[in-house]
Amino acid sequence: MNYFPWLTLVVVLPIFAGSLIFFLPHRGNKVIRWYTICICLIELLLTTYAFGYRFQLDDPLMQLTEDYKWINFFDFYWRLGIDGISIGPILLTGFITTLATLATRPVTRDSRLFHFLMLAMYSGQIGPFSSRDLLLFFIMWELELIPVYLLLSMWGGKKRLYSATKFILYTAGSSVFLLIGVLGIGLYGSNEPTLNFETSANQSYPVALEIIFYIGFLIAFAVKSPIIPLHTWLPDTHGEAHYSTCMLLAGILLKMGAYGLVRINMELLPHAHSIFSPWLMIVGTIQIIYAASTSPGQRNLKKRIAYSSVSHMGFIIIGIGSISDTGLNGAILQIISHGFIGAALFFLAGTSYDRIRLVYLDEMGGMAIAIPKIFTTFSILSMASLALPGMSGFVAELIIFFGILTSQKYLLMTKILITFVMAIGMILTPIYSLSMLRQMFYGYKLFNAPNSYFFDSGPRELFVSISILLPVIGIGVYPDFVSSLSVDKVEAIISNYFYR
Repeated sequence: MNYFPWLTLVVVLPIFAGSLIFFLPHRGNKVIRWYTICICLIELLLTTYAFGYRFQLDDPLMQLTEDYKWINFFDFYWRLGIDGISIGPILLTGFITTLATLATRPVTRDSRLFHFLMLAMYSGQIGPFSSRDLLLFFIMWELELIPVYLLLSMWGGKKRLYSATKFILYTAGSSVFLLIGVLGIGLYGSNEPTLNFETSANQSYPVALEIIFYIGFLIAFAVKSPIIPLHTWLPDTHGEAHYSTCMLLAGILLKMGAYGLVRINMELLPHAHSIFSPWLMIVGTIQIIYAASTSPGQRNLKKRIAYSSVSHMGFIIIGIGSISDTGLNGAILQIISHGFIGAALFFLAGTSYDRIRLVYLDEMGGMAIAIPKIFTTFSILSMASLALPGMSGFVAELIIFFGILTSQKYLLMTKILITFVMAIGMILTPIYSLSMLRQMFYGYKLFNAPNSYFFDSGPRELFVSISILLPVIGIGVYPDFVSSLSVDKVEAIISNYFYR
């Protein structure tokens, strides 16, 4: 038993320290901004320390566990704990949030509220990754909606209210299914509600009931990590949001859905998952092809990047559906890798928008001469996004391919068919990535414009781009760095499927 409440500190600190922002003396935005960055850094260091010195890698069980009775009335506990699957997303959250607060251009309007919402979102994102209680998971899942809605509707583009309303309708509507599933699992088979993850994992349900639970959870997570046809809120939201919000949305918010699929659908409902996994594979392959072929038709730069995120999430769904050690490890690696790449691409789209104030790709062109540094980083990260060997995306997709081919669940013919269709999707990916680069940076359109003098990226922006680029290349060269965290836990999950 660990006596110091590390995880409670990590979850509560950002939102508590964020609420102190409103008591800071109003000396301009600089104080608030540096205060927020310091909180994020302290939080990141705390997390790294707690995980580095208190976490045993070879133990697949929950660690750093905390168990406090919260509400006596219906046995509601404050249960936190992490294992190999959740440690990666939590560190990713800390890293991306710190960079996103550093990346925000000085926000002029209501900067206190803006930075408070960033910190509240931080807590709301670490919460679901570290909770061991179903109801607590649901509460943390909901806590995160309000900051995103406000960040969208106050600091977005022209259509910000439309996209914010669409976001809240989709996500809040899907949370109803999540709540029904949580209560159903909690109240099944006993008068006392059992909301603990460990006891629910050992519970067995009638197949029909398990399928109903599974569909409920699947709808909730399919909206969050957009699975087609529930993805339409994502391009609108990304197209309008401020780019630091985009970094958090693409880097972490989408990963919560994939994490929920692994944590709840795979662990708690194994029978239903083995029934549904062929359908997940089919939907994943359709999604890769669909998003990769819709993306070139988007005029808006951020929407094009958003469709590339949808396409990359397809690989994660396929990895989860493959029911093999390799496939699930690949999916977790893709979660981390796309968290870095997606955040970096949205950050660069935002910085180039700050320079030229253009959103549509067909109005851009010739930017490579004016802003060479942004051009270089954008090119490298687009290559990472289209899975260039040596970058993290390539390793993750390769491992997912191996996962399908080594899966014991499917016939050889289906494996070959799925791999073939995925390969078509991987051929379509370079088409939209490279055409985006071509439309933005090559040609003469802006170069001939009369006021064609732009600042290139400053030290702050270079720092953000490089600090995202380093882990991308690092994971690409040495993927064991990430997959060693989750290997034991993945084996424990997959063993449920073959030894029952």
